[in-house]
Amino acid sequence: MTKCLMRFIGLIMIGSAAMILGCTSVGYYAQSIHGQWDILVRSQPISDVIREPETTDTLKRKLTQVLEIRRFASDVLSLPDNGSYTRYADLGRRYAVWNVFAAPEFSLTPEKWCFPIIGCVVYRGYFELEDAQRFAERLKEQDKDVFIGGVPAYSTLGWFTDPMLNTVMHYSDEDLAGLVFHELAHQMIYVKDDSVFNESFATTVELEGVRRWIQAGGDASRINAYRERKDRDRKVIALILKYKERLSRIYASDREEVWMRTQKRALIGELREQFRALVARWEGYDRFAQWFSGPINNAKLVAVVAYHDLVPAFEALLTRHRRDLNKFFAEAKQLAGLSENARNARLRAEL
Repeated sequence: MTKCLMRFIGLIMIGSAAMILGCTSVGYYAQSIHGQWDILVRSQPISDVIREPETTDTLKRKLTQVLEIRRFASDVLSLPDNGSYTRYADLGRRYAVWNVFAAPEFSLTPEKWCFPIIGCVVYRGYFELEDAQRFAERLKEQDKDVFIGGVPAYSTLGWFTDPMLNTVMHYSDEDLAGLVFHELAHQMIYVKDDSVFNESFATTVELEGVRRWIQAGGDASRINAYRERKDRDRKVIALILKYKERLSRIYASDREEVWMRTQKRALIGELREQFRALVARWEGYDRFAQWFSGPINNAKLVAVVAYHDLVPAFEALLTRHRRDLNKFFAEAKQLAGLSENARNARLRAEL
């Protein structure tokens, strides 16, 4: 019996134990197990895919680049050295999963859902969009702000050999590298019940890893282009977080709901205007265009906070260690062992 199959059977047993929570849990864990198994059985070694006559030249080049990125991740960045991202799976769809985020109408404290192994997270993932939409509708009936975000890839935290998916093959080489570094960072350090810590840490590793990967290639123009794009991304994210803080103050004001609803609508409209004014100066920049094109609510803001809220603190920590990744990882592991309040206090002190 393979190690992968044994782990899958273990996941089934965990899911079966959780099903006693009710019919909703039965359906949710069943789709989770089926979806993960589908990815595993579709995957095959990247080296085999590259040799197949029907594989396009474009896909061959991308997958060859993935293998080089994978080696760089372990050899240079000291990220986990295992079989993840040495296999490829074509899922025949745009996203791997769809995550549902939710928050009260007048709060930016996200709803959390708790699961075996990974603990509590601020989203609930579905392998079928229709399932995510049905769950979102139930949350809306409870007067929650809801957001569904498509996720092109995710980490199983080392429980399985995570394959590279067709859902990211349209990425630039830099973004492919960032994806691999980000997901392997989750395998290195993951704190149950603290999505913001986990995502902010992985995002910091992603940014530093891509910077080093480009530098290793020696292409100065690509380095400058990547830095410019990421600098613009940071400015947009800072703008979103700024308005998140302004909304938080409104929700904490203890004013009547009609007033808060009016203020919320006005601030979100102002955020859109500020974004348009910001990006008007950046020719060809469209990375957040889709995010701003749809409705903006507390749940959508929560999704951004989960990935970026502590990135400045982690960046400061990395700088304090003179960008020595091994020292940075060692301190991040120490932080992971603290309580959430102590962890956040230590990280905020870096700023």
